[in-house]
Amino acid sequence: MSLEIENDKMLAKNYLYLTSLISGGMAGLVVDVMLFPIDTVKTRLQSEKRFWRAGGFRGIYNGLSPAAVGSVPSAALFFCTYESMKKLLSPYAHGQQTHFVHMSSAAIAEVVACLVRVPVEIAKQRRQVQSKQLKNISATKILIHAYQTEGIFRGLYRGFGATILREIPFSFVQYPLWEYLKLHWTSVTHLPLTFVSVAVCGAIAGGISAGITTPLDVVKTRIMLDTRNGVKRKGIHAILQGIYRENGVRGVFAGFIPRVIWITIGGAIFFGSYDLTTKIVTKHLF
Repeated sequence: MSLEIENDKMLAKNYLYLTSLISGGMAGLVVDVMLFPIDTVKTRLQSEKRFWRAGGFRGIYNGLSPAAVGSVPSAALFFCTYESMKKLLSPYAHGQQTHFVHMSSAAIAEVVACLVRVPVEIAKQRRQVQSKQLKNISATKILIHAYQTEGIFRGLYRGFGATILREIPFSFVQYPLWEYLKLHWTSVTHLPLTFVSVAVCGAIAGGISAGITTPLDVVKTRIMLDTRNGVKRKGIHAILQGIYRENGVRGVFAGFIPRVIWITIGGAIFFGSYDLTTKIVTKHLF
């Protein structure tokens, strides 16, 4: 009997991993491809070159290939880690402590996902911001050049710390808020929790989180777009100070509107797709 119980536990664990991988990967791909033009506009607004010099509305789909290829493993890794950590930590939390489980799980999941996300972001954003050096150069060549000139950590993973600094506060707000809205959806609206309502919860949580963390996103973008070799780079605080001196609050919150729109719509598509795919996978595969 004990062996059967252990086998059932192992099977349930494998189902959790597989469902999270498939659903997360599908959700990431759908949202990144559908909303890519808004992301390009946001990146160009945050660029040191400013919007029009960075390309304006030209080549709005530059960088789509690395984004599409990288979105699947990145989102899959995130949700696989997130759901696994929730299951692992939940027995140690009770009542009001559950939001700490969601925050911790999301933070750990973001670090894991960034192992894929950061190199992809570097290739994507440098393709989005047009320059003579990178014109018509593939994402693969951009990453190879970054590796050859600056190595793994300063080249392929440039901005890793800034990305983590952006993603963890973002996740601290987004995922506990998403889980809270789902939990109270039926009691407040008197409607069942469907994939549509999960999408609405995701949109609200995403929009709020996006607005709050915009300054950190600006810093991350500036670091990733910096291709100068041999130049001593500033820290996150120094970069923010420099942006504020040059452009004030408007510079610190550059790309605020497209970022909030992008992640609000993206949150709806991402979480809605994740929930719908999870139900389909569970129903037909398990």
